[in-house]
Amino acid sequence: MTSSSRTLGEWFSEFEQEAFRLETLDDYSQSGGVDAYHAFLAGEEQPESFVSADWVTTVRSATRVGKRMYRVHVLSRPLTDYLRFELGWGYRRNAAAGEEFYILDTTERENPLPGVPDFWMFDNRVVGAMRYDGAGKYVGSEFLGDDRLAEFRTYRNTALAHAEPFPEWWAKYGE
Repeated sequence: MTSSSRTLGEWFSEFEQEAFRLETLDDYSQSGGVDAYHAFLAGEEQPESFVSADWVTTVRSATRVGKRMYRVHVLSRPLTDYLRFELGWGYRRNAAAGEEFYILDTTERENPLPGVPDFWMFDNRVVGAMRYDGAGKYVGSEFLGDDRLAEFRTYRNTALAHAEPFPEWWAKYGE
């Protein structure tokens, strides 16, 4: 059962109040920004295509009109190369456009969300569960029915309750 006839991409311009993301993987290196990731690994400057990516425009357009975009990333230290890239380049770039980030660090505690998939939740009423292959490549999403909303709201609330704002976490553990 699908609760949306829109695609995941369409929801980013059509949501009305908020878009929440849960990230659970240590590596999304095959899912976008591949050239920027390679530049990061090589110690090069951020490519202009990364700095001015469509995602930055999407975030800025949404937050400029009062919509909230925020996410929690479940991770543990030490950070993978990809996480150092995502947090050091991507999160800091997107935060400047208005996206909010939180870190649920499981280094010294049990993960309160074991087995929960990555997902986007739009306006507290539509859930798109994300699917990735073993190499961190996005392979699609599935919109879940209304019968799963309460479950995913609980996942979001649990993640937020155990996470700390990215700027504070980065000040302690960032590289």
